[in-house]
Amino acid sequence: MKIVKLNSSQFDKFASSHKYRNYYQSSMYGNVIVKFGYHAQYLGITNDDNKLIGATLIIYKEVFMGNKMAYAPRGILFNYEDADLVKEMASKLKKTLGKQGFMLLRIDPYIPLTIRDYEGNIMNFNNKGNAMIENLTKAGFTYRGKTLMFETEKPRWEALVLLQRDIREIFAKLDKRTRNKIRRATSSGLIVEKDVNKNINALFNFVGHKEHKPISYYKEICNKFEDSAEVYYAKLDTESFLINSRRNYEKEVDYNNTLYEKIQRMSIDDRERDNYLNKKMESDKLITSYKNNLLSATELLKSNPGGLIVAGALVIKYDNAAYIISEGMDDQYGHLNANSLIKWQLINDYNNQGLKYVNLNGIVGEFEKQTEFSGLNESKLGYDATVTEYIGEFDIVLNSFAYGLYKKTNKNK
Repeated sequence: MKIVKLNSSQFDKFASSHKYRNYYQSSMYGNVIVKFGYHAQYLGITNDDNKLIGATLIIYKEVFMGNKMAYAPRGILFNYEDADLVKEMASKLKKTLGKQGFMLLRIDPYIPLTIRDYEGNIMNFNNKGNAMIENLTKAGFTYRGKTLMFETEKPRWEALVLLQRDIREIFAKLDKRTRNKIRRATSSGLIVEKDVNKNINALFNFVGHKEHKPISYYKEICNKFEDSAEVYYAKLDTESFLINSRRNYEKEVDYNNTLYEKIQRMSIDDRERDNYLNKKMESDKLITSYKNNLLSATELLKSNPGGLIVAGALVIKYDNAAYIISEGMDDQYGHLNANSLIKWQLINDYNNQGLKYVNLNGIVGEFEKQTEFSGLNESKLGYDATVTEYIGEFDIVLNSFAYGLYKKTNKNK
């Protein structure tokens, strides 16, 4: 076995047909990341017959006295089922990369460990997954573990919406709350459209403060992934918003008056009266909400007669699937559920294109206890999502002396 350098074309040819191929393991992603302080190189793993049996993009930085830390995003593309091959690969990596000034290599192979339903129940289990983890640890990799939150470079849990079904069937299987959010978003006057010019400025206004990446990063994604990258926006038709807000307010006032009249009837019993009282209290809350919407809609139409962009998403299409790379919204219009409508539009569009699934990106693996990410999970799992749990993240020390010194000098690392 040898570790060899590949050019981008050689790497892409191998990677594009590998079982665990993904857009992170592509020269397109490599060309993006080198614009932001990283270096990139493509490595191949050959057997004794000089045949390519593995490959990876690694990205790296010099971090300490000329020594480098490397990361193979969603890689290495390799056969982890063979313990002997994994052991030999680890040995060759330590020898080859160690001589090149690398201290540590981090990998997180794009290998599913379990497939679960939206409640977290296991539907399918990779019966070779734990053996792969064991093969890596025995070969000298340190395993980060079966993490539940966002402790790793890339999410260990992702939510996927399976396509290639009748769109009515897909909608019927959505969580009731998700269906209601989509309906309310539509009735508010929101329209979702693909931006053919891929103008990323509005999306950056929504995500820049939370993702801590420069706007040039999103522009590079669009440039390097070319036709595979798409930008979607939810735009509020302010005139329709005003009309719908007024209609909703007037309709709820009428309903509230009807409930009041029923409560005043002497003929109903206490149980029935309590039922009407509860409904009226809910209606009172809605009236307040609709009234605020009406006031807001009136001002919005004055200030934005041509409409207002309130949410957006950046998507990459790769290998017959669509991946949401980034999404965000204007928080002051969060009650309009624009992000919910964008996801639904993506599902519609990509289902029509014959794609296999839409990857809604990362979630957490805690399905029972309430966490700070429970709302995030709900916003994605409500689409009758299928959950993929990946095997996780591994580190291998390539230069023990340099890495030990680095750790002592940077105790918080």
